[in-house]
Amino acid sequence: MRKRIKLLISPKNIKEAKIVTQHKDIDYIDCKNPLEGSLGANFPWIIKEMKKLIPNDSKQLLSATIGDFPYLPGSASLAALGAAFAGADIIKVGLKGPQNETEGINLMRNVVRAVKSYNNEIKVVAAGYADKVRIKKSPDFLLIPIIASKSGADIAMLDTYIKDGKSILNFLNIEQLQEFTNRAKKLNLEVALAGNLLKESIPLIRKIGPDIIGVRSIVCEGYDRNNGMIKHHLINELKNVLYN
Repeated sequence: MRKRIKLLISPKNIKEAKIVTQHKDIDYIDCKNPLEGSLGANFPWIIKEMKKLIPNDSKQLLSATIGDFPYLPGSASLAALGAAFAGADIIKVGLKGPQNETEGINLMRNVVRAVKSYNNEIKVVAAGYADKVRIKKSPDFLLIPIIASKSGADIAMLDTYIKDGKSILNFLNIEQLQEFTNRAKKLNLEVALAGNLLKESIPLIRKIGPDIIGVRSIVCEGYDRNNGMIKHHLINELKNVLYN
C-alpha cells in the first residue's frame, strides 16, 4: 500500500488558521505571510497564536517560514531561533541568496545550529526553487538535498519563487522531480513539494512519492494566494483528490 502523503496548508492569519485546524487530518499548519514572498515570514505573535489553536493532544504540527533568504547566515539563524521560540515545530528557509552548494550549506548549518541547540526536536527545512531560471541567484534544485544533508537539516523542499500562476511542473518535469525525491530519500531526508499545485497536478505529484505536499492557492477563494481566503469546501476538495 502506498504511504500516505502528509498535507501542509499555509494560513496567513488567525482566521484562516482556525479553519485549517478544524480539519484534524491536516498534518501541518504552516504559518506564512504571502505578501512577503514565496516563503514570506509572518510575525512571531502570529506564530504564537496559531500554536495555541492546536490542541495539546493533536498530532498536528506548526511550521513557520522565515523568508526567501539572501546569503545572510547570521540573520537567518536569528530569524530561525525567533520562530523556534515562538512555538514552531518545523522551520522552513528559502535559499534565495546562496549562489552555490558551499554558501547554501553555510547558511543552513547556522540555522540548524541555532534551532537544534534550542530544541533538538524541531525540524528544519531547506527549500529551493523550481523556477531558479527566473532568479539571479539560488542553488540548482538538485543541490538542495545535498545542502540539507550536509547542514543537518531534516527536510528537502522545492517550491516556486515567483507566484504568477505557474506551477512547479512548468519548470521541472516528472523525471526531474523524481530524481530530486530519490536523491533526498537516499540521504535519509524527508521530501516536500509545493508550488501552485492545483487539482490537475496533484495526481502527478502523488506518483512521485514526496512525504509532504504544501499548498495555499488551491484552498483559497479564487485560487488567489494573496487576496483569497482559505475555505473549508476547497480543503475538502483537495483532500478528495489527494487521498481518494
